[in-house]
Amino acid sequence: MGERRGQEGDNRGTNTISDTVVSKIAGIAAQEVEKIQMGGGRAAAVTGFIGSITGGGASGGANLTSGVSVEVGAEETAVDLTLAVEYGTPIPQATQAVRRNVINRVENLTGLRVTEVTITVNDVQFPEERPQLEEQKQVERTAKEQERQAQ
Repeated sequence: MGERRGQEGDNRGTNTISDTVVSKIAGIAAQEVEKIQMGGGRAAAVTGFIGSITGGGASGGANLTSGVSVEVGAEETAVDLTLAVEYGTPIPQATQAVRRNVINRVENLTGLRVTEVTITVNDVQFPEERPQLEEQKQVERTAKEQERQAQ
């Protein structure tokens, strides 16, 4: 677990940021990028199937961290992502967009420095194969709206 001190020079306590928090932030940030499915391939299909049975959706913790692994230290973190890209999407550009967004969101929301974001693309999917497509579109719309409001 990562531990962050309060404001510099402020010794009134510590903040602890769990691996789960960083994983969720990274997973959400990755899915904010268009045509990306976290977990990819079978993992996404199984997660979507289980979610349809149990009634779980994008708000469920498992969906948000599927395909995400993190190591959190006192002041920095490293993120590993496994994902699928929609067919026809240039993989280098898509992974660079994911990397930038994950670094931006994790650093801004946690104060931890992201040392690396390692991305494994393990599948290419057609839009109809993506079990969480509508949920992801909603996440993308929300992210774009937040960016517009922040400007």
